[in-house]
Amino acid sequence: MPPPRKANIYIDGSNLYGSLRSRAGRTDLDFLAFARKLAHPRLLQRIYYYNSLLDPHREPERARAQQEFYERLQQTEYLELRLGQLVYRDWPATPGYEKGIDVKLAVDLLMHGFRNNYDVAILVSGDADFCDALQAVKDLGRHTEVALFHPAGSRPLRRVADRVIQVDQEFLSDCWLGR
Repeated sequence: MPPPRKANIYIDGSNLYGSLRSRAGRTDLDFLAFARKLAHPRLLQRIYYYNSLLDPHREPERARAQQEFYERLQQTEYLELRLGQLVYRDWPATPGYEKGIDVKLAVDLLMHGFRNNYDVAILVSGDADFCDALQAVKDLGRHTEVALFHPAGSRPLRRVADRVIQVDQEFLSDCWLGR
């Protein structure tokens, strides 16, 4: 009997948070339940979560809440937290923006594929900037899947992925904390 196929999940944290807020009206996701559901029936190898750190001097309340969230997130089995920084220009008139997070995620996708760390890469993002990275992963002989929240979301990602997982209220029904 062949060994079970291994799946790694790569989560664009800002994209996920925005999608949960706008599509589900809540953000209290049980990340392990969500990841296991995405990976099923494959073996969940690892979850990578990418986001930026808020500046506690500029945004003390939000930074404190974010730190608490990250501390809870780090308690999730198989989850690796990958953090970058926010760039603040013309603060407070303009909010901070992420710098380099997409590159971190794309590099990990490729590096882990090259190292044979997974058979299937599952991307949780609607950002079409990841299309080239997904194609490169496919060129390594790995399978790619993308979890999308919008039924018509990201045509470029839909075209490049081997499989699209539609994430909706029904999919998320057993993926909430305190259900």
